Amino acid sequence: MHQNSQPPRHLQLLSERYPTAAAAASEIIRIEALLRLPKGTEHFMSDLHGEHEAFVHILNSASGVIREKIDIVFPALPERERAELATLVYYPAEKLPTLKAGQADLPAWYRETLLRLIELCRFVSSKHTRAHVRRWLPEDCGYILDELLHAHFEDHDKNLYYGQIIESILRCGRADAYILRLCALIKRLAVDWLHIVGDIFDRGARPDLILDGLMAHHHADLQWGNHDVVWMGAAAGSPLCVMTVLKTTLAYGNLDLLERGYGISLRPLEHFARAVYGADDVTRWLPRGDVAEDFTGDRTAVGQMHKAVSILMFKLETEVMDRNPDFRLEGRDYLRQIDYARGTVRCGGREHPLLDCAFPTVDPADPAALTEGERQVLEALVRSFRESERLQRHARFLYSHGAFYKICNGNLLYHGAVPMTEAGELAEITFQGKARSGKALFDYCDRRARQGYFAPEGSPERQAGQDFLWYLWCGALSPLFGRSAMTTFERLYLADPATHTERKDPYYRHIARPETALAILHAFGLEGEGCHIVNGHVPVRAVEGESPVKGGGRLIVIDGGFCRAYHSKTGIAGYTLVYNSRGLVLRTHQPFEGLEQAIWQDGDIASQSDYIYTAPRRLLVGDTDEGAERRRLIEDLSALAEAYRSGQLPERGISL
Repeated sequence: MHQNSQPPRHLQLLSERYPTAAAAASEIIRIEALLRLPKGTEHFMSDLHGEHEAFVHILNSASGVIREKIDIVFPALPERERAELATLVYYPAEKLPTLKAGQADLPAWYRETLLRLIELCRFVSSKHTRAHVRRWLPEDCGYILDELLHAHFEDHDKNLYYGQIIESILRCGRADAYILRLCALIKRLAVDWLHIVGDIFDRGARPDLILDGLMAHHHADLQWGNHDVVWMGAAAGSPLCVMTVLKTTLAYGNLDLLERGYGISLRPLEHFARAVYGADDVTRWLPRGDVAEDFTGDRTAVGQMHKAVSILMFKLETEVMDRNPDFRLEGRDYLRQIDYARGTVRCGGREHPLLDCAFPTVDPADPAALTEGERQVLEALVRSFRESERLQRHARFLYSHGAFYKICNGNLLYHGAVPMTEAGELAEITFQGKARSGKALFDYCDRRARQGYFAPEGSPERQAGQDFLWYLWCGALSPLFGRSAMTTFERLYLADPATHTERKDPYYRHIARPETALAILHAFGLEGEGCHIVNGHVPVRAVEGESPVKGGGRLIVIDGGFCRAYHSKTGIAGYTLVYNSRGLVLRTHQPFEGLEQAIWQDGDIASQSDYIYTAPRRLLVGDTDEGAERRRLIEDLSALAEAYRSGQLPERGISL
């Protein structure tokens, strides 16, 4: 065979997996059948802010999807029994011992429960291929579960068939194991894909546990929020990002996250803060009012540490501003704007009296200079962040499974804002001498954020990337922040509430218009009725009548106040979004009362469901991004089969 008649390289590689024309044809038939199945369910959450218990419940319940399926499969069951069954599916390891303890006839309860779980599992698995379901079956009991889920009752008496298998399970003492496996399988099959649209960290106590859950999930992706990127910068070793995350964590009294969660010792900081700020009034630095009632530690020590890291943060901010003039943060180097003799600071073009004039580590002649004690504490803390194995695992996951934005099945997912002009056009933002807007700006931000973690140690690119991660957290032109300024200094030191204002990007005004949402979708290459924007970051004030659905139904803001600190402002406890084969369903959630009530009292989150987009027909796998990839594979397999038939490529393993 002449070299120029060789089939393309990708077909030669494909032939290793499909060595004959028959094998290629069989795979084409299998894929075409898959393309005709209903589209899998996608689940969207945003702005979790460390609220681990609420996250776990929303995840386990699939935002009410599992309870809805229980209601469909068992409409005649009393409400109490349906709620009990739902709790068992959500929390099988915790709920099972309690349910068993209350049974007068345990074998009968086992039989009934296993039958119900099998029926429920058959229902949620109906839109999946048998091969897909098999993939998630546990090795120790996969064969039996496969039989139970896929038996054809034209060949078997259903009750007799199930009864015989269940009796065998009971005789072998395997009932608990099968209940646990069935509950896990139901949750796995109910949702195919989990999207987190930013802000896992800050405010709530345990974002680390949320990340553990996401890392264990079968298919999760993340779009970074501004609270996430500053933690990514801290994990990378940025001193300023370390001080920034410490400041927020101390403000909310979340010391367990640092000490137990990530093994970061605060002892050097505590000793330094007591020695330097022990005589200061740290009332303004005590844990915030909305979490103070839950805080049981030494409030004064936390206040002293909070003030110490705040001053360190302001000093380091000045250095980063000096290094990056294109951040355009002139005038926000507040330690240089202070008249230390008069106790005033220049802000917004005028002088303001300071609420606290004690700056024992600040040299008025060189306000950004660190004292030797500050330098030692800073180095120790940065080293702790760099050496925390668990934090580094989480940071690598955020980078490997996360991005600045995502386009998936016609939907554009991003956390913050697409910067806009006052006139409603996409704003061009200049960094490193080049102006960018829309998708080009988002791509640039993604690349530069990755430099902060992956560029070589000590390189200018790594430092520039770390500076940029901090800027993405709080910069006026950062798409992840979308406000005029992060007014941390003003809220700590100035009484005038006008100085505390963080003016929103014009984006937030213009997204009410359908043409704005369509222009953004177009800028990212998306067209068509089924395309939507899923956005987070700014809580929707439902209590004031604000709707999360904007842009003529094309843009959905799913930050509804997941974090407890926002509940009074939003009037609810968050939104989630479900995209199934019928369309987009918005879930509005009321506050979660806690895992104890959920497990022991079958307390679910009260939720309301609203279809905000109904597809003109039921969506199939063939309508998704996966379907497009599968069709490309069909084209390649068809070309491979033709190469076999034409003799251009010899079939493998064929005896002549």
